[in-house]
Amino acid sequence: MPKILAIDFGEKRTGLAETDDLQIIASGLAGILTKDLISFLSKYMKNNSVQKIIIGLPTRLDGTMSVIENSIQECIKKINCLFPSVPIERIDERFTSKIAAHAISLSGKNKKQRENKHLLDEVSATLILQTYLDKNIKL
Repeated sequence: MPKILAIDFGEKRTGLAETDDLQIIASGLAGILTKDLISFLSKYMKNNSVQKIIIGLPTRLDGTMSVIENSIQECIKKINCLFPSVPIERIDERFTSKIAAHAISLSGKNKKQRENKHLLDEVSATLILQTYLDKNIKL
């Protein structure tokens, strides 16, 4: 079964997560520099069958979009050009960074590991993907 990939897009860093082969559980894949995202996706897509990409939707508490949405839209255009057969869905990403930071702090990681921003982005992407799975996959 193809995987579902999630992206937590950031101006500097981006987190990625993927499903297991049965599309039940989300797992962290990587935290990378955003400038390397398209290159990473190209390599990943060559080696993996991807059914869908989930990208976080940066909605503010008042319902308006965060300023980063413009950059996300540009990224989506690039992804659509490179992988036109892979649909992209969006899911609200409010509070994922805060929840990820809290989960990392509870995980027993040492201070240096807790301050790793790439880990925070990866965990945030995992939360986005698991939220999508919980809402959309019926067992």
